[in-house]
Amino acid sequence: MSDRIVLRGLRVRGYHGVLPAERRDGQLFGVDVTIETDVGPAADADDLALTVDYGVVARQVERIVAGDPVDLLETLAVRIADACLAHRGVTAVEVTVHKPTAPIGIPFDDVAVTVRRSR
Repeated sequence: MSDRIVLRGLRVRGYHGVLPAERRDGQLFGVDVTIETDVGPAADADDLALTVDYGVVARQVERIVAGDPVDLLETLAVRIADACLAHRGVTAVEVTVHKPTAPIGIPFDDVAVTVRRSR
């Protein structure tokens, strides 16, 4: 499948991490999602109902990141991937969760975890 729907750079405040300050203060997380699906039927009919609504996906990502805290970025990424796979017609998904202010004690540009899941 070569058709993809991509959401890049979603930013959502969440309270994830293993340190008490991360849970208390929260931080912005970035999320990139690439969904593999056949967009042909939707394109042919010009019908949103025949494809994955990226607005709906963005709101789901927002709810997951802003929702129940988890310790690991890995857990967060898998939860997002599972939600994407639940959409009709999605054959695979790749999710990257960025934590640009992770408390690692040395200068860095980004920390991220990427997961890929498929049916």
